Amino acid sequence: MTETQTSIVCPECGSEKKFKDGKRELSNSERKQRYICRSCGYRYTYPSSLNVHDGNSTSNQIGAEKVKNLAAQQYKICARDAKLPPETAGLVAQFLAYLEKEGFCKETEYPNLIRRLAKLGANLLDGESVKETIGRMTVKDGMKLQYVYAYAAFAVMLKISWNPPKYRQEEIIPFIPDESELDALINAAHTKKLATYLQCLKETFGDPSEVLRIEWIDISEKEQTIKINHPVKGHNPRTLQVTSRLLSMLSCLPRKTTRIFPCTYDSMSTAYCRLRKRLAETQQNPRLLSIELRTFRHWGGTMIAWATNGNVLIVKKLLGHKNINSSMKYIGMIQFKDDQFETTTATTVEEILKLGQAGWIKYDELAINGTTIHCYRKPKRFSNYA
Repeated sequence: MTETQTSIVCPECGSEKKFKDGKRELSNSERKQRYICRSCGYRYTYPSSLNVHDGNSTSNQIGAEKVKNLAAQQYKICARDAKLPPETAGLVAQFLAYLEKEGFCKETEYPNLIRRLAKLGANLLDGESVKETIGRMTVKDGMKLQYVYAYAAFAVMLKISWNPPKYRQEEIIPFIPDESELDALINAAHTKKLATYLQCLKETFGDPSEVLRIEWIDISEKEQTIKINHPVKGHNPRTLQVTSRLLSMLSCLPRKTTRIFPCTYDSMSTAYCRLRKRLAETQQNPRLLSIELRTFRHWGGTMIAWATNGNVLIVKKLLGHKNINSSMKYIGMIQFKDDQFETTTATTVEEILKLGQAGWIKYDELAINGTTIHCYRKPKRFSNYA
């Protein structure tokens, strides 16, 4: 009886919804397909008399104790959770299924944070134990807050009541690099995919995760725009103008799936960290090590804020913030050089009003042959947004 001739169901809840989780190698060198139930998170193998039935029979029922023992054996062979107790590994698998069912993004770090809590000795079924473990951590309060959020979702899954500790996100001034340093990273990328991804981060000011979710249908070559239709939590969808250079780079990428960058955040981040380290050693520029993927967004936010003369509403719109307080930190954080401006002049009231409506900033005036000439300027890169 083959896998296609049978109906594979979860021995715990009877659901046929599942996804593959590698293969289990037995002592006799036999290999069995392993699955994780998408409904309850239970891990089981195929073929097995415990979870296979044909069209004329119902699923086999097994005792709770037998299920527990079988689960313990299977959780031990999970490579990623090999150092965790079988019961904890089972809870992590169940948490993964829960996050997928609830619509959390695939790039969420919540499972890794829960694993970390367990490795530090926290009893995941005891909220007070988790609270004590988080309190002992030698990390910033902002990072502790992420652990609190992760366990809050975990507690909701298991219906555990707990009184979460209160931490505040520290307000820090983000590192803002020179544009030449960002361009150096883009030009030094060894693959087209990584170079295009970094250029897309620079021109769309997007969060690294939401840029990974951009699809081919979101690109308009005619209007030279890219839509952010799958924003991260706390961001709004938006449409942004891009350069012809980015569109040309995108056209060189293969169209294997609906997504432009069909990869995980971890793989892209790993490739970028290697690029950053290599370039920092080559150019002897330690500042490059401080440029994270989100730094491209921080740079764009400060440039927009300066170009629009501190117009926080435009910053909020282009960065997709839902809360205006998130946009305020970008106001007044960057200075331009004189050669980075477009300049123009006005002599009549109509010209002055027109330039003011277009976002030009007056910086000087002079009189020539009795005529007062008003001088205006605005940054080249962001002239379309001012």
